[in-house]
Amino acid sequence: MGKIFLLLLIIVPALEIGVLILSGNTIGVIPTILLIILTGVLGAALAKKEGLNALRTAQLQASQGQVPGSVLLDGICILVGGVVLLTPGFITDAIGFLLLIPQTRAVFKGFLKRLFEKLMRNGQMVYVSRNAWNQRR
Repeated sequence: MGKIFLLLLIIVPALEIGVLILSGNTIGVIPTILLIILTGVLGAALAKKEGLNALRTAQLQASQGQVPGSVLLDGICILVGGVVLLTPGFITDAIGFLLLIPQTRAVFKGFLKRLFEKLMRNGQMVYVSRNAWNQRR
């Protein structure tokens, strides 16, 4: 997992630079900069809206005695999507918007759920229920 993350840290910025240069040559430098600013502003507004919706849903589920598992995955996707949208570049913006739009977020949530289940099976992540946590105190 660490090797994949390191590879992404090298490849994604290189691709972003290439796309930004291509965009600057195609539509011009000023329109490219304005487009990057626009996606950042729109992304921040969408992240705020979706984040507040996820928070309200989590509070509602918690008040009804339910564990807001799916909403927590939504929150993770929204947080990552918002952060990624703040980085300049069109590839990261596309990924960020995919993480913020509820219909496309479902794909990422399924991936995260499988990843967390695998980590728990391998003992790399531990889940402690509320009852077990209160008994440990």
